[in-house]
Amino acid sequence: MRYSGLRVIAEGLSGNRGWKPAWRNPDPKPAYDLVIIGGGGHGLSTAYYLAKNHGLTNVAVLEKGYLGGGNVGRNTTIVRANYFLPGNQEFYSHSLKLWEGLEAELNYNVMHSQRGLINLFHSDGQRDAFARRGNAMVNQGDDAELLDREGVRRHLPWLDFEQSRFPIHGGLFHRRGGTARHDAVAWGYARAADRRGVELIQNCEVTGIDIEGGHVTGVQTTRGSIRAKKVAIIVAGRSSQVAAMAGMRLPIESHILQAFVTEGLKPVIDHVVSFGMGHFYISQSDKGGLVFGGDLDFYASYAARGNLPMVEHVMEAGMTLMPMIGKAKVLRAWGGIMDMTPDGSPIIDKTPVEGLYLDAGWNYGGFKAVPASGWCMAHLMATGEAHPVARRFRLDRFATGHLLDEEGTGSQHNLH
Repeated sequence: MRYSGLRVIAEGLSGNRGWKPAWRNPDPKPAYDLVIIGGGGHGLSTAYYLAKNHGLTNVAVLEKGYLGGGNVGRNTTIVRANYFLPGNQEFYSHSLKLWEGLEAELNYNVMHSQRGLINLFHSDGQRDAFARRGNAMVNQGDDAELLDREGVRRHLPWLDFEQSRFPIHGGLFHRRGGTARHDAVAWGYARAADRRGVELIQNCEVTGIDIEGGHVTGVQTTRGSIRAKKVAIIVAGRSSQVAAMAGMRLPIESHILQAFVTEGLKPVIDHVVSFGMGHFYISQSDKGGLVFGGDLDFYASYAARGNLPMVEHVMEAGMTLMPMIGKAKVLRAWGGIMDMTPDGSPIIDKTPVEGLYLDAGWNYGGFKAVPASGWCMAHLMATGEAHPVARRFRLDRFATGHLLDEEGTGSQHNLH
């Protein structure tokens, strides 16, 4: 059933009795060609592109809870392609191009809004770093504009420009950056994958991975054994736990990242804004709530909740950047379990177990990577070869030293 304006009008006139479920709710079959562990944004997009790009439809997505109940529904919804290093640059550029056509592709409103992203800088050193990053973005084929102080003031007149501690010298403006509705992205990919024959199996937790002679043969679940020729681990912050079922120890730590949303306010923030002197980023949702976040909680945890010291840290940064935020009431907060790698860049690769694949280590970049992650993971599973834009996301780079340290902060997971 395609969605359209005419369909909405017709259903409204007929009492909305003709709508069908967005996707089926099947029981698992005894065997599939491919099994994807994880029903979040990356798992669902992988399933969709396996069917669309490669014609592979005997595929099951196994989700221990409900579709989209993990990190894809627990983030600040930012979409951008402002990376500096080769390897990351081409991947996120490809992802942004997919975002720009995603709603027409999926026949689903994911509320993608290219409202622009402004990264503020507060010193001469930061200006030089952002100028260099902007040039790299333009050379990659993406957009970037270096704004001076008055240029920022024209876009963001409500910032505190008079403070002496962290003076605003300018910003890097990425016009094609913006936001999307996190839940809608999961729902859109789920519906589109289901329409192409993929089976989405909820409330089906994987409890074991079957391996014989170095080859994966299937998985054990709370709903019985499922045989498979190929299995993909795409479970974000649970990557280390699921990989351990296959006897693997990943170079990943799981940390908590908190996010916050205020009461609905009249439109005031037109862009996504990032503070350069405190890890704080903010945008305004279509409902009017201010959506913002900051640093990780800095301790490893599998609990999807944060601690109060980090709440205070984020609020302090927000008040320093824009004192007016102090009048807004925070309605709710949530935490996502982040799978942090030592160099801050992701992994899309085969594992030492034949037929077992890994998509993990997304750090802060998971949501914006959803389309390209699925595209590249589907390519890897279908062809056995890494997609050109993801060829540097190898698992063995932590053994060979070919790292992608985008932040330049060294091998500390929590600093990325």
